[in-house]
Amino acid sequence: RITNKISITMFRTIALLASFIGAAAFAPAGRVATSSALKMGFEDALGAQPPLGFWDPLGLLKDADQERFDRLRTVETKHGRISMLAILGHLVTTAGYRVPLGPNEVKTGLAVFDTLPTAGIAVTVAT
Repeated sequence: RITNKISITMFRTIALLASFIGAAAFAPAGRVATSSALKMGFEDALGAQPPLGFWDPLGLLKDADQERFDRLRTVETKHGRISMLAILGHLVTTAGYRVPLGPNEVKTGLAVFDTLPTAGIAVTVAT
């Protein structure tokens, strides 16, 4: 009985922390005015390391300016944070922790649609 209360408290704490981290991932970053040129060389950009140097295999930055480079870097960071939260959610669910929805037992995978309340499906689709 006590271990069940500890597990519920721990799950709620982890969920609360994950929501704060998730909200921070979408916070807008401050903009700094920079000068841009028609063609930029990004060989000295942060993360360019030997032996590859600046690696752009798809040529997304072929004729890009500094603003485009900064935008793609910001989007890449945002997607990385979302991916980390998705993995965290997978690990927590795999560990056996479930969202308490009253008497329903929440299943994993596509079987969740058999037991998930209609309001839960609506929230999932709306977001």
